[in-house]
Amino acid sequence: MEKDIYILGIESSCDETSVSVVKNGREVLSNVISSQVPIHEKFGGVVPEIASRNHVEAISNVTKKALKDANITLNDIDAVACTYGPGLVGALLVGVSYAKALSYACKKPLIGVNHIEGHIAANYITNKELKPPFLCAIVSGGHTHLVHIKDYREFEILGKTRDDAIGEAFDKVARVIGLGYPGGPKIDKLAKEGDANIKLPETHFENLDFSFSGIKTAVINLHHKNPDVNKADLAASFEKAVTNVLLENTLKAAKELNIDTIALAGGVSANSYIRENFLNLEKTHNMKIYYPELILCTDNAAMIASAGYYNYISGVRSDLELNAVPNLKLS
Repeated sequence: MEKDIYILGIESSCDETSVSVVKNGREVLSNVISSQVPIHEKFGGVVPEIASRNHVEAISNVTKKALKDANITLNDIDAVACTYGPGLVGALLVGVSYAKALSYACKKPLIGVNHIEGHIAANYITNKELKPPFLCAIVSGGHTHLVHIKDYREFEILGKTRDDAIGEAFDKVARVIGLGYPGGPKIDKLAKEGDANIKLPETHFENLDFSFSGIKTAVINLHHKNPDVNKADLAASFEKAVTNVLLENTLKAAKELNIDTIALAGGVSANSYIRENFLNLEKTHNMKIYYPELILCTDNAAMIASAGYYNYISGVRSDLELNAVPNLKLS
């Protein structure tokens, strides 16, 4: 019988301080998340310096709780995995520095994990049967990628946003129409009260790239010209327009690759309208659709530990010179 592998994951790329213990890449023993949303809400978005300071204050206690919840000690851990990019450089440095200190003190291997790779791996936790190859739409505050997952550590980016990430567009639209931060959940909630009866421009390219700036700008201009426009209808129309673009590119990619398995990943994959429309593909196009449970859509350390596991069993190790890379690409 093969030995179980326990990975301690650390995530601090933005405004969540999270530590998790994951067994064999798919079984979550603990996943502690300390959110800073109430702190940044009054500023209308994340303030990087404030985020970094709060990570410093929280990370030690969050780690202790994660180990306690998992009912294990650092001696039981096989490796320490941490997000080293992309993200806010100050926030990343807190997690990377703490992970390096743990690795050195406990003599455990260190594994630097790409945050985007973590979002993909969140699907392995929720959907135990999911294995590569599959197509993944990564939709978050900082990224919109359409990726062919060839293997656990082999990715091909088929398309990406040329301007705003989809989550960024959600936040900007929410701020303009007076919903505040974070915008995604608030637009999702308001859209349920409205009708998608406002025509908004949808940008389409010959390739699989995305653009959400035009949709966002159209909503903002419409609101400025007519402040009395029904906000619920505006939210529903915006949601429909961005979903249409996502669906079109995803279906085009699936057809080109002859793939019938599609996964969603990232914070925006928690959006109920997007989930519903992707799930409809199971009936309309005979496809298998996967997405993480809600707690694993937003930033969390369980997804980092899961991705760290697949790096670990592949022999990937980082040294103590590991540094934060705020603009890290998925390769």
